[in-house]
Amino acid sequence: MTTDLCYINEIDVAKYCDWKSEKQWPCYPAQGYYGRGPLQLSWNYNYGPAGRSLGFDGLRDPDRVAQDPVLSFKSALWYWMENMHQLMPQGFGATIRAGPSTASTSATAERTQPK
Repeated sequence: MTTDLCYINEIDVAKYCDWKSEKQWPCYPAQGYYGRGPLQLSWNYNYGPAGRSLGFDGLRDPDRVAQDPVLSFKSALWYWMENMHQLMPQGFGATIRAGPSTASTSATAERTQPK
């Protein structure tokens, strides 16, 4: 997540293409699926379905999340409802543990390599 909602784009930008989900959510050349928006939507497997649900091509034009403030917050709400909301019965701390963490980002290099 973005610290104090200060950043529109992730600071340490990476491509974030998960090759395991490439067939369903293909990564396009010259596109990076790094964190954008208030909840830092990232990875091709999030941009694809978010785009489909919100009416934009998240895989070909992920920058729209950073450029359109309404879409930016819609993507944050989409991510919360699709990925985090169901964790609330476990307590708010569960949503924080399930969000981006140092442990998950250290595995980025492995996940972004074609197998």
